[in-house]
Order: sequence, then C-alpha cells, then structure tokens
Amino acid sequence: MTSPNDRNNDGGVPVPTTPAGASSTAPAEYPPASPAGRGMFGNQGTGDVSGYGGLVRQRKPIEEATRPYGSYFDEVRDALEEAYPAFGDAIEKVVVDRGELTLHVRPERIAEVCQVMRDDMSLRFELLSSVSGVDYLGADARRLHVVYQLTSMTYRRQVRLEAAVSAEEPHLPSVTAVYPTADWQERETYDMFGIVFDGHPNLTRILMPDDWEGHPQRKDYPLGGVPVEYKGAEIPPPDRRRSYQ
Repeated sequence: MTSPNDRNNDGGVPVPTTPAGASSTAPAEYPPASPAGRGMFGNQGTGDVSGYGGLVRQRKPIEEATRPYGSYFDEVRDALEEAYPAFGDAIEKVVVDRGELTLHVRPERIAEVCQVMRDDMSLRFELLSSVSGVDYLGADARRLHVVYQLTSMTYRRQVRLEAAVSAEEPHLPSVTAVYPTADWQERETYDMFGIVFDGHPNLTRILMPDDWEGHPQRKDYPLGGVPVEYKGAEIPPPDRRRSYQ
C-alpha cells in the first residue's frame, strides 16, 4: 500500500508503507470482543464502520428547541397543541435540528397524536411515508426509538415523530388504523429491532424466516456470517475479522 506523501527523492516514486493496524495474520486475527459501535482497527465513535477512514463523529445531546423555531414549525406545534388537549402530557420535547422538526412523543400516545396530525384541518398530515427503528445502545436508557415520517400533501410540509421504548419493554401502539401504510413498515421494524406494535393486525417477521432468533439491526446483535472461499483462500465472516468483533 502506498501513500501520496510517501515518495522517495528519485522521481517521486511512491514507497510502500504498512497500513496502520495491519498484521501478518490479517484478516483472520481474533482479538477479544469489543463494545458496540467499534469498527475495524479499534476505531470507535464513528459512522465509518470499516475504520479505514478514521472519521470521528461528535455525538451531541438532543436538546429541546426554543421558540421561535422558524419556518412553519411554530404553526405546526401551535395547531397540534390547540387540536390535542393532551399535548402537554403526550409531547416530551420538540427538537429542531438541521432544518427538520421532530416531536418526541410518549410511546403510549403515539396513535392518538397520529390521529390528530392526520385529521385536523390545520395540520393535514395525510401520508405516513415510513416507520423505522433506531438503536441508541449505550446512549439512552430507552435505547429503541421508532421514527415516523409524516407528510402533508395539502400544505407541503414534513414532520418527524419519534417515540422511545426500552429493550425490556419494547411495546407501543400500532398506527395501522390511522395510516394503513404502517402495516409492512411496522412488521419490518419488529423484525429488525424487536419492537412490538400492540394492535397490529399481523405482527410477524417480514424479512427474516419465522423461526429466526434475535433481531439483526440491534447493535448488540452479533454480525455472524459464513466463511467464503475465494481462489484457494478462506475469507472469514465479518465478526471474525480483526477488531470488528
């Protein structure tokens, strides 16, 4: 491997250098298991799961926004508060970040909030475009978050709802009665993260086999894999490559 800066004095010819973290036994080196969020070569705290780029992402706390929020965000909050008497109990905090509005909702209230967001004439969020899960392992006691992307085709607006549950009690109401598009999306979130949507008409796995154990997108789920033979060499599965354990 060469680096653009590693050149000798004779014509600028690159000089081979040893990559940081490599060893004579790579890639079949078996170090002790490392905590979730750690990439190859001991890299931690970064979205670069390979570890090659050395990228480091600074994780900042999610803080409640102060008014005025800007854009149409104040109007949406005011309309929801006026139409929904339980607003103060249901909405944990309002976050405005990177030009997007997120309402953090108590999980037991999520279906009620969706109903108001859809039906109130001042809101009219008719479309639920996606339901997805996030695992904040090690960063939040209620580590499993469900994210709902709502779109108002009437007013051309977008809002995100987010509800958090713990891994020990991963239950919240299904919103399929309000948004039928949530049917398969909730099934996928259940399949990948183990979040249980109470009241769903058919909460079964949708990607993994019915008898599969565990939920593959949880951050404490082992990578696993199958060794692959290629040109006489055996490539180990991801969980057995260097410090990616």
